[in-house]
Amino acid sequence: MSRPTLSAMSTPRQPRETRSAGLEPLAVLPVFVPLQGKRAVLAGSNGGAPWKVKLLAAAGANVDVYAPEPSEELLAVPGNIAAGSVTLHHRAWTPADLAGAAFAIGAMEDEDDCIAFVAEARKTGAIVNAVDRPHLCDVKFGAIVNRSPLVVGISTEGAAPVFGQTVRARIEAMLPRGFARWVGAARDWREAVTGRFHGFSERRGFWERFTDRAFAEPDRAPTETDLEELLGQAEAAPKGGAVTLVGAGPGDAELLTLKALRALRNADVILYDDLVAPEILDYARREARTMLVGKTGHGPSCRQDDINALMVSLAKAGKQVVRLKSGDPLVFGRAGEEIDACRLAGIPCAVVPGVTAAQGAAASLGISLTHRDAARRLQYVTGHDRRGALPEDLNWGALADPSVTTVVYMPKRTLGVLLERAIAEGLAPTTPALVVFNATRPEQATVTGTATDLAARIEAAGFEGPAILMVGEALGRREAGVIVESGQDRLAI
Repeated sequence: MSRPTLSAMSTPRQPRETRSAGLEPLAVLPVFVPLQGKRAVLAGSNGGAPWKVKLLAAAGANVDVYAPEPSEELLAVPGNIAAGSVTLHHRAWTPADLAGAAFAIGAMEDEDDCIAFVAEARKTGAIVNAVDRPHLCDVKFGAIVNRSPLVVGISTEGAAPVFGQTVRARIEAMLPRGFARWVGAARDWREAVTGRFHGFSERRGFWERFTDRAFAEPDRAPTETDLEELLGQAEAAPKGGAVTLVGAGPGDAELLTLKALRALRNADVILYDDLVAPEILDYARREARTMLVGKTGHGPSCRQDDINALMVSLAKAGKQVVRLKSGDPLVFGRAGEEIDACRLAGIPCAVVPGVTAAQGAAASLGISLTHRDAARRLQYVTGHDRRGALPEDLNWGALADPSVTTVVYMPKRTLGVLLERAIAEGLAPTTPALVVFNATRPEQATVTGTATDLAARIEAAGFEGPAILMVGEALGRREAGVIVESGQDRLAI
């Protein structure tokens, strides 16, 4: 494997602000159209007409339906609506019927009739939809999850309607019906909250606590007592900036904890390392600043003192700062230095642990790091010291212990020397050993072998990326070789 040069290792980087690449391409733009008290027109009576009329009325529209021969289902609609109004006209539409319409739907069986209707409707400035004719539509209807005023729209752009309906069912199962009452309370209380808290961060804090309470007790109606308690909690919350060290896990965004997600949503600024998976940043608020304070093993890195100073200065300016680290910040993540810097500056500092690289790698391989017949102890060690060399003060007796599983972080540069020394100090040459590259990520790859031959196998494989070494009998007698991970599929080479 190629080695970084000494000059590359000593070249410092500077923290730099990063910008999101933006949204991935959208097949359609999801928008929500307010129709309360507005006029809508539907002409025709094909099979999709009754449902479209109900949707328009449910949104509060006053719907005029023009149908010379309405179906029985369409005839029943005016007496079966919960909002808005529906007036059924037993005749064909005319251009004059479209005057003042905010929304117009063509539901004719004949294509030419529908084309003529769409053309006239567009002249009036109405938003136009044509049932079962997407090529004539200004907007299209998707699947809906109704917890109004919380409304979720789902579209597959016509590619997989059944899939969209299944997604809708899953989301409905996740959203208790009681959420409608909580969102309604949010609408009613918003003016009072805005009047009480003039600062954006204070208002955000209130609504975060409101949301937590709604998820904790979704099946009851919120009361004025809830409002007063939440206002009191917001006023009692500490003011000013703070720092939260957050573990991002080894790569897979689904391994984030709920507490980590909450911290990301609350952050004004996120200082993150190179090894943090880009998709994890997507969970942050759109308004949050993101700054790369890259720290890569044996490569150009931002100085720790510069990161500490930036973190403290941002918090002193009143910002909620998240220091986002790969894996767990308390495991070889220099968390101690950053916590000390915050304490010295009088900045509140909290830690949100994450899934360690060792845990993620072991889980992805389906192996246990401990086993009552093979490993009575688990130890984590670092593969290099401050100079990038093998640490001189490693406990070689502990590494050679046959009843222990050893996990070595940042091992790539010193792996061969470390295993040679461990064997010389008493580690059995046949001890199972493996290295996992890019643990839990789509490009994960694993090289397996023994303490004797693993280094040569890694050299031949030529994999790049963050790596973790595991040594010990608890790993089992896995067949030596290379495993390349691709999603859930594994290819043995």
